[in-house]
Amino acid sequence: MNLLFVCNFGQIRSRTAAELFQKEYDSLYAGLFSQEHPVTEDLIIWADKIFVVEEQQKSMIKEMFSEYKKDIINLDIPNSYFYNQPELKELIKTKTQQYLPKIRKN
Repeated sequence: MNLLFVCNFGQIRSRTAAELFQKEYDSLYAGLFSQEHPVTEDLIIWADKIFVVEEQQKSMIKEMFSEYKKDIINLDIPNSYFYNQPELKELIKTKTQQYLPKIRKN
């Protein structure tokens, strides 16, 4: 399963999430306003599940890539954490739990 995590700049929340799940899933991160890791059409096509951390990001992706009818899940995680912060990791685990099956990638 391919997971795409998106935040504003692809530096803190989405990067932490993608790295958190990289052993279990194929996971990548991107930022809506990032030059290094931008949200692209190829990423949207690749993703089986797309997670954002703010409702505005969900709206922007749906508008930018309206031809793709992807389910986008808002985790509603505030921009008040640091990269890899233990509290952020725990919050990500809790908020994604209902959306991710307990499987391992090959």
